[in-house]
Amino acid sequence: MAEQLLDTLEEKGYRSTSPRRAVANAIASQQRHFTAEELRERLTGVGRATVYRSLKLLVEAGVLCRVLLEDGDLHYQLSHRGHHHHLLCVECGASEDLLGCDIEDLLRQVSSAHEFQLSGHWLEVYGRCRQCLSTETDNGQTEIDQPVTA
Repeated sequence: MAEQLLDTLEEKGYRSTSPRRAVANAIASQQRHFTAEELRERLTGVGRATVYRSLKLLVEAGVLCRVLLEDGDLHYQLSHRGHHHHLLCVECGASEDLLGCDIEDLLRQVSSAHEFQLSGHWLEVYGRCRQCLSTETDNGQTEIDQPVTA
């Protein structure tokens, strides 16, 4: 995976420097989303600017995506697909890719109605994942959003 990240940067005209390789290796070893500061703390020999610049380049190249948590923290994760959004669990922090973008047509209509030129969008959906809901139900608590049946 680290080689794929570096290859993508090289295709965009960026050199594969030793610090950039360290950043790519650290990103490739991540199992979950992470912050720039978490990454920087792991890479003590790599400058802060290099970490942030590398993250920015990888996001622009489409191999890394930004994930905005409900508390406002900006995280990153590997992006194995094109344009997508995220389902984010507010309890355990799990992130799931939400493929397809049915909101695009609505955004075009709203933009047009307001004489606004749309250049992009970013959508995060917050809630509780299946595992957290299952744990809550297993503990005898009632799910808030569960429909009531008579």
